[in-house]
Amino acid sequence: MDGVIVDTEPLHRKAYFKTFDQLEIAVSEELYTSFTGASTKRVCDTLISGFNLSHTYEDIAAIKRAHFKDYFYNDDEFDLIQGVRELIQHYHENGVTLILASSATMTTINMVFEKFGLEKYFSGKISGADLKESKPHPEVFLLAAEMAGEPVENCMVIEDSTNGILAAHRAHIFCAAYRSPHSKNQDYTLADTVVSDYTELETDKVSKYF
Repeated sequence: MDGVIVDTEPLHRKAYFKTFDQLEIAVSEELYTSFTGASTKRVCDTLISGFNLSHTYEDIAAIKRAHFKDYFYNDDEFDLIQGVRELIQHYHENGVTLILASSATMTTINMVFEKFGLEKYFSGKISGADLKESKPHPEVFLLAAEMAGEPVENCMVIEDSTNGILAAHRAHIFCAAYRSPHSKNQDYTLADTVVSDYTELETDKVSKYF
């Protein structure tokens, strides 16, 4: 979802850096970039061990969540990524089963779905935050394929992060990488195709891969 359906990455960035300031820790750009596509728990656990923090995961997550919620409802620049609503409608009209498989919490997923009216297009939603393993572990995508009732060779993952692309690769699922303007320094090497415009992923254009 993040960086693929909505531009929540800028909101997460603002919320995280406000949280870092509150925790009085200096997180480098390199370290922050490595968090792209990872669950909040994994980020918090990394911060706790790396900066020897006395805070719990729950403490840090609550601080970050409050900042994120504020930006989510009040940031004027927050919107769906250009062309994604049309692509979602296109898939839905052509009988493609859509499953949302994200590292975001289910609370955030539901907030996005409600705000932008996406619920009717999707057959299922999975939050990586509820799973034992997070991306780059393939669990979330294997569960999505299972939820869709399809073998992995019939599936396609759309991703924008190094961790997500690696997770799709490990799940042996075809991966289309979206070159998001908000995901910097991500590695698309393991993606099966890379696009910068969602019209390139319409059914007649991707059917050649299956």
